[in-house]
Amino acid sequence: MSRPPHAAPGRLPITGVSTPDLRQMLSGEPRYRIDQLQRAVYRESATDFEQILTLPTSLRSALTHRFRFESLDSVRTEISSDGTRKALFRTADGAPVETVEMPTERAGATTICLSSQAGCGMGCTFCATGAMGLTRNLTGSEIVDQFLHFRRRSEAKRMPDRAVFMGMGEPLANLREVKSAVRLLVDPLAVGLSPRRVTVSTVGLPRGIHAMAGWGLPVSLAISLHAPDDRVRAELVPVARRFPLDTLMDASRRFQRQARRRVTYEYTLLDGVNDSPAQAADLARLLRGQRCHLNLIPFNVYPGARFRPTPRAGIRAFRDGLRARGIRATVRRTRGRDISGACGQLHAGALAGR
Repeated sequence: MSRPPHAAPGRLPITGVSTPDLRQMLSGEPRYRIDQLQRAVYRESATDFEQILTLPTSLRSALTHRFRFESLDSVRTEISSDGTRKALFRTADGAPVETVEMPTERAGATTICLSSQAGCGMGCTFCATGAMGLTRNLTGSEIVDQFLHFRRRSEAKRMPDRAVFMGMGEPLANLREVKSAVRLLVDPLAVGLSPRRVTVSTVGLPRGIHAMAGWGLPVSLAISLHAPDDRVRAELVPVARRFPLDTLMDASRRFQRQARRRVTYEYTLLDGVNDSPAQAADLARLLRGQRCHLNLIPFNVYPGARFRPTPRAGIRAFRDGLRARGIRATVRRTRGRDISGACGQLHAGALAGR
């Protein structure tokens, strides 16, 4: 994993050092000490090297001088009335990043919504993050450390067990570091998540989807669709001008065949824009025959937003129109809206300026 391009040289983050490199850098230590260190970093509640009491004092001191235990500095955490928590971080070079922990219906389990970039360069017109622009890609260690921040500070009754790349940024525009992060997340000797509990979301970059199909990992893919035709989709997702729906659907079908995984399509409902009965029928035709699920997302308003949310009755009618045509469609439960932590609301630059 590489150091951020604008970061000052200094201590490496411990999660950015591979096991072989760590063994070489600590060649004077017995192998079991490396195992103790990695178990503490990835699985236990320590938040600095001095708290790893299974290691001798001299080694803890040497590690503190050589490595950073966490690559992100925590600025603050906000807690929603529904139990969602949103953390604002700063990278070593000062870039703001937000991450969200969401409660689930699974007893004692939470999902971490990870950011893959500081800001986003896709410019989606219904998303607060898109208005920020892109600061830079995050490194694999900065991505993984978002998950570990919450794991280390969780009680046994509330423990993260899923990761979704649905925070700030376009994951497949940062493919190398996202792949590195995913491999750490599913490595049994590191974070140790089941690959089936990791989802990578994209606005629809075909080359990245093709690459992801070849990872050899049963991770899930979510594609932000938001319209059943190229004209409306290009207004909402500017990158769609480069990648029309025919190209995107070809990439998605190839992923479904090669990875043998169902694809989830994300569709944010905007009043009077993409929520008509005719558009529901067009969407059903577009997805017919695919191994997929459609996730309908109520629009979450943010300051300066150009759109209005579809009323609840309209959401139900759109969903029912899809189901009547054989499409598996559900409405996503909104979480964290009161702390601007819901889908499309992350805007760390605005938060940092308060």
